[in-house]
Amino acid sequence: MKKTDTSPSSGNPEERPVPAEWVAAIERLMQVVDTLRSPGGCPWDAEQTLETLAPHLVEESHEMADAVARKDLMGIEEELGDLLMGILMMARVASESGDFDPASLAEAITAKLIRRHPHVYGQVSADKSGQVLRNWEAIKKKEKQEAGADTSALSGVPRSLPALLRAWRVGAKAANAGFDWPDLQGPVEKVEEEWQEFREAVHADDLDSASEELGDLLFAVVNVARRMNIEPELALRGTIERFSGRFRWVESNLGKDVAEATLEEMDALWEEAKKRES
Repeated sequence: MKKTDTSPSSGNPEERPVPAEWVAAIERLMQVVDTLRSPGGCPWDAEQTLETLAPHLVEESHEMADAVARKDLMGIEEELGDLLMGILMMARVASESGDFDPASLAEAITAKLIRRHPHVYGQVSADKSGQVLRNWEAIKKKEKQEAGADTSALSGVPRSLPALLRAWRVGAKAANAGFDWPDLQGPVEKVEEEWQEFREAVHADDLDSASEELGDLLFAVVNVARRMNIEPELALRGTIERFSGRFRWVESNLGKDVAEATLEEMDALWEEAKKRES
C-alpha cells in the first residue's frame, strides 16, 4: 500500500492534540472488529465480504439520516456508531487481501482534506464558503486529470443516490461550473414553466410526456431549493412526517375503521389535526 504524506505544510494553524479517550475508544472498537473477524470470532462476521457489507452501510446511512430528521440525538449517536463500525469492518476485510487497511484509509482521507483546504493548510485566501467550494472542485478536477479519470464537472455523483439528493448534487456541480441562473427568479420561473407543461401533458392524457414533464418539474423544484439552501430531502421528510402524524391522529379519533368512514368525516378531522399543530 502506498504511504500517503499527511504532514501539514509550513504556516498552518496549530493543531490541537486529539483527546486520549477518543483514541482509546476507537482503538478498542478496532480490537473488537478484529476479534469478530478473526478465527474463533463470529462466524457471520467472518463470512462477510465488501460486497455483502456495502448494503448494510447504505442502510445504516439512511437510519442515521432518519435519526437526524427526527432530531433524535441518542439515535444519531447510535447510528453513527453503527456506521463507524461498518467502515472499520470493511477496512478490516480489505486488509486481509492487502488492498487497503484502516491506516491507509485514514491517511488517504487526511491527505485529501489537507490538499483540498489550501486556505487552511496553504497560502490560498478564501473567506467565503462559495470560494471554498470552487477551490475544492478545481483541485478535485486537477486530481482527476492527473489520474486520467472522468473530468466532467458532473462526475462523482453516484447513480445510486436518492433521486432528490442526486438532483441537488448535479445542479450544484453544474452551478459550480458556472451553469446556473443569476438569481432565484430564474429557477422559480422554470418551475412555473414546467408545471404548465406537465398540466398540458396530463390534459392530453399523454402518460409518457406527463412522466417526462413531471421529472423536469421535480428537477426544477430542487433547483429552487438549492438556490434557497433548503435541503429537499429533509424538507420532504418533514412533510411525510407531518402527513403521517395527522393521518394517525385522524385514525385514532374516527371512532371506527378508516374503511368505514366518509371522506367528509376524515377531512373534518384532518383540519382539526392541522389546527392542533399551530
